[in-house]
Amino acid sequence: MLSFHPPGFEQRIFKTSLGIMVYYTSVDCQGPSDLHETDITEQDLPPLVFLHSLGGGSSAYEWSKVYPALAATYRIIAPDLIGWGQSPHPAKDYQIEDYFILLAELLEQLSPPVPVVASSLTAGLTIRLAIRRPDLFQKLFLVSPAGYADFGADYGSGMAAQIVRIPGLDRLLYTLAAANEFAVRTFLEEVLFAERSRLTQETVNAYLASAQQLNAEYAALSSLRGDLCFDLALYFDQLTTATFIVWGEKSRFGGVDIGKRLARLNPNAVKAFWAIANTGVLPHLETPEIVIGLLHKALEMEMDGSQAINLDCNL
Repeated sequence: MLSFHPPGFEQRIFKTSLGIMVYYTSVDCQGPSDLHETDITEQDLPPLVFLHSLGGGSSAYEWSKVYPALAATYRIIAPDLIGWGQSPHPAKDYQIEDYFILLAELLEQLSPPVPVVASSLTAGLTIRLAIRRPDLFQKLFLVSPAGYADFGADYGSGMAAQIVRIPGLDRLLYTLAAANEFAVRTFLEEVLFAERSRLTQETVNAYLASAQQLNAEYAALSSLRGDLCFDLALYFDQLTTATFIVWGEKSRFGGVDIGKRLARLNPNAVKAFWAIANTGVLPHLETPEIVIGLLHKALEMEMDGSQAINLDCNL
């Protein structure tokens, strides 16, 4: 899936206890190389990690319109998490602890603490790991962090999740509803994007390529069944890492009011909350120029404990 990433970046691999994980990073002046393992601990620039969401077709492509803008000052690490994108897709039922292991092993190799950018359910999992291992994180920049059971509204108890739990029917539904171009385009247009005119054929193709990888249904179905769901509100007040939150005002996966409600649970950790008008679940694909500006601001902001959250800061 390297063809969907911007020029000047290459694929490399990182070994984890759960298997090999592909990640994307800047090439050197010699140009891109073949897929190979290199020393992820190399410290030419400080690392900046970008983590994609967990849903059908997800991959590191999700951040490909943002991370090039930071490549001059940071060493970009944008993985395809195991089970997604071009990383291996073990045939297993994925659990929350699997992602804690993956992310911890990745960050431990990057001379932590490290600034981390994440979205959606992965952002929610990142918060929980930051509570467990605050030593790994310098700052968090999160887009619509969620556990999908927040404040008791459990996606996993809904009809869609119940249907996906039916053996045999689950894989048929994945093929029909997630692993073909019509389904991918419809989902992006109707659910993830606020303005369908912003959706490009490249984005459709990238999501489709990820969704059609061998055994891609295993990780996606774990997400669809609700196996990875939890109530983020039960954990949020334990977070101590400086955190910046971005929310698309037209997000269909938890409205901006849910985001503000979460932020109010921990005003000490949440340093800023930005709502972006007329964007959906993926403002970093839909309006990347705004997200780039906010990310620069978050990375440059010095934490002295005096910041106050402005929950009415709409962009």
